[in-house]
Amino acid sequence: MLLASAVVVWEWLNEHGRWRPYSPAVSHHIEAVARAGPRAGGSVVLGQADSRLAPYIIDLQSMHQFRQDTGTIRPVRRSYYDPSSAPGKGVVWEWENDSGSWTPYDMDVGITIQRAYEKQHPWVDLSAIGFCYVIDFATMGQINRQTQRKRRVRRRLDMVYPLVSGTLPKSQSWPASPGAAAAPPVPACACPQCLLVMSVKATVSAAGPGTATLQPRKAPAVPPAAPKAPAPAPGAKAPDSMAAARGSLKPLAAQGGRRQAASTPTLSSASSSTSPAGAGSGKASRPGLGTLNRSHLQRLAIAQSRVLIASGVPTVPVKNLTGSSPVNPALAGITGILMSAAGLPVCLTRPPKLVLHPPPVSKSEIQSIPGISHTCRKTTKKQAKKGKTPEEVLKKYLQKVRHPPDEDCTICMERLSAPSGYKGPQPAVKPDLVGKLVKCGHIFHLHCLVAMYNNGNKDGSLQCPTCKTIYGVKTGTQPPGKMEYHIIPHALPGHSDCKTIRIIYNIPPGVQGPEHPNPGKSFTARGFPRHCYLPDSEKGRKVLKLLLVAWDRRLIFAIGTSSTTGESDTVIWNEIHHKTEFGSNLTGHGYPDINYLDNVLAELAAQGITEESLAQEKD
Repeated sequence: MLLASAVVVWEWLNEHGRWRPYSPAVSHHIEAVARAGPRAGGSVVLGQADSRLAPYIIDLQSMHQFRQDTGTIRPVRRSYYDPSSAPGKGVVWEWENDSGSWTPYDMDVGITIQRAYEKQHPWVDLSAIGFCYVIDFATMGQINRQTQRKRRVRRRLDMVYPLVSGTLPKSQSWPASPGAAAAPPVPACACPQCLLVMSVKATVSAAGPGTATLQPRKAPAVPPAAPKAPAPAPGAKAPDSMAAARGSLKPLAAQGGRRQAASTPTLSSASSSTSPAGAGSGKASRPGLGTLNRSHLQRLAIAQSRVLIASGVPTVPVKNLTGSSPVNPALAGITGILMSAAGLPVCLTRPPKLVLHPPPVSKSEIQSIPGISHTCRKTTKKQAKKGKTPEEVLKKYLQKVRHPPDEDCTICMERLSAPSGYKGPQPAVKPDLVGKLVKCGHIFHLHCLVAMYNNGNKDGSLQCPTCKTIYGVKTGTQPPGKMEYHIIPHALPGHSDCKTIRIIYNIPPGVQGPEHPNPGKSFTARGFPRHCYLPDSEKGRKVLKLLLVAWDRRLIFAIGTSSTTGESDTVIWNEIHHKTEFGSNLTGHGYPDINYLDNVLAELAAQGITEESLAQEKD
């Protein structure tokens, strides 16, 4: 029996065969575009709802997610859940992964945990739904029943997923509105891909009744298929998530309060099953494209591809995402979507894997870096500078201004001609004195500059709050740790002409010092040791030398709040980006990236670290 109302959760299929939910905000965005029908264009740009998903687009006709920079295609689906369940209340259950960030559970798992939590059970065993974990609500921990490994879990509140009401259709294809006007016919295209489509259709139309039972000589090798989707309810059609065509929503299942609308793509026979001319003259009608099963269509498509290649017409193959391809990954992904819309079967292959680390390297293969002494640097706790007051430090960088201009001090926002408006602990400087920084020429109250210096690292340096010009040698608050660096005999993507510099950062947890946000309080250090990579080229070695200066000046890391996990009092990156993926670029932190070395040089310069810094360090 169908529900009169339900919450909609949009989900995508990962490489392990698990349906992963989009966030409530992203689901609202997808649902709004889906409900808008054809006028919205049929494509959902996920970056409009979440900037972290900028490379992703969902094609609602084929119900697939497409990543523009890698060409990865994944099935998506629209699922219904009971409004009284976790997604209907905005409750999200998450577990802490090895990097210290939080990962939401699959929706079914989260609902099970929330149901036990609401019933005030002390714990819940997830083995009934296929997982060998126990969630202990007293300690908010997840325990692996086999290994006894424990992880933290948490419950947080988010937006409620979109709600739908009224009579829900048993089967629904995009666009959702039944009265939507059909799109006008599009003129025939002469591109190679459309030639292939028309060639396949023409072959099927011209073939005899026996076409649908062709026996292949030998099934061609195809790339490994994606993991199977969960088994359908009894009597339902088995999903074939690898056939790409118009998606349809499955009937709502009535199991456990879950109402699922799967994205099982089905071949649309409206335009391909029409009989050829003369079919009504008493002759037996010939089979249309829609009468053939997927394997027959694949064989026909492969055969027609060979015909087109032999005749000199170029074809655009769909990228084998686990191997090489003659086309750019993004073009291959677009080709898959176009073939889906045309009704052609697309054999989607495995998505590219995240390659964080290089192949194993023996100690004998590791080399030191020419021109750089040693292979390891350590930092210790900050040594306090003595003998200079803030006033003495600032005196080196300032000129007194006897007649201040009629403008605001950008620190306190009071007029420079009036006394400083700073209300904190009062420095030993008159509030009406005004000074100009000698390099950049910006003018401030001396009272405000001294207060700003006292609230900072107090390392003898000053940074202009207006233009960020650095006076003196800027240092940071990086906690003690170790930096290792050496050459390994493997090449990075995009840098096949050289080996690779590997950097290993290791910072242990500890107690915050006086220069940190919460002195005396402990801090965490998640994800260490952290491995980073540079090409062993001239510019790569230059970047490494400057990173060593940044390390010595304690500018690589800081203690603060993680922007990815929200955890406070933890070690975080300090505005100098590093590449932590060795053989891929799925997260944006890998190679190839032709602009990375230039970008990181600019980030180092913003911290006051340039080639001049190398000479200063030698002095």
